[in-house]
Amino acid sequence: MILYRLRCEGEHEFEGWFPSSVSFEHQAERGLLSCPQCGAHTITRALMAPAIRRGAGDGAPMDATGDAAMGTTGTTTGTGCVSTPPVTPAPARDTVPVPDAAMALLQKMRDVIEQHCVNAGPQFAAEALKMHRGEKQATGIYGSMTEDEREMLDDEGVEVLTIPWVRPADS
Repeated sequence: MILYRLRCEGEHEFEGWFPSSVSFEHQAERGLLSCPQCGAHTITRALMAPAIRRGAGDGAPMDATGDAAMGTTGTTTGTGCVSTPPVTPAPARDTVPVPDAAMALLQKMRDVIEQHCVNAGPQFAAEALKMHRGEKQATGIYGSMTEDEREMLDDEGVEVLTIPWVRPADS
């Protein structure tokens, strides 16, 4: 796999993983790539700093600034219910910078959720349970819940998705 730093015609930069350089060229020529910030389809490769391994036994690459490269994984389940964690600032020593491309995607996800779902706020768990039991018409909702409420919904078989609730995009 190859990690490319990409740039759209609007000068937004983001990253993309490709099986080969030929795969990138093929996708770019067919207009299959798009900017996560503005949706533009004219995408080119931008200059990147090389990944440099720290040592023979350490497989974690560093970028040109000497910072360890960061990766994320996640799983998703659910059909219309989204839980947003309560907003509580983490101590500065525990914060990890979020790459621009990931932040743009999370901001776009927040925008879509706010446009298409109802904010149930702290009543999220109660509303999701009513919908699950058929006491209320099922609609897309989002809001916050406690760990105890999350366990209760899991026990009841209610599928929910917890996502990071980032600040809205400025534009």
